[in-house]
Amino acid sequence: MRPSEIDSRLSRLTKICLALPEGARRDMGGHAAFLAGKRTFAYFLNDHHGDDIVSVACKALPGDNTALGAAQPARFYLPSYIGPRGWVALRLDAGKVDWGEVAELVQGSYSLIAPKRLVMLVKKV
Repeated sequence: MRPSEIDSRLSRLTKICLALPEGARRDMGGHAAFLAGKRTFAYFLNDHHGDDIVSVACKALPGDNTALGAAQPARFYLPSYIGPRGWVALRLDAGKVDWGEVAELVQGSYSLIAPKRLVMLVKKV
């Protein structure tokens, strides 16, 4: 994947994440973390630990991460370190990206991670 393709995917993901109440982005080399307050609700992963994958990682409901990975292994996987803690990653480099699906995944993660006062603001929108 060319750097311009990676940049455009990070830009789209950033737009989705920063639309959430008090959403913020912290760059970490080739990766980015998206936070609500001090808590991370999504990661943009680019060649994480040399896996040659571009993805977005989000917190999922208990068991949903492993179910998604098992049902659609070409699209979803459990990222190193955080996968066993309930996170799932959706590949952004495996065909056409459904940005509506990405937004749903990000919003679900936000609702599990963000302070309740911020989550209530999302439900009012």
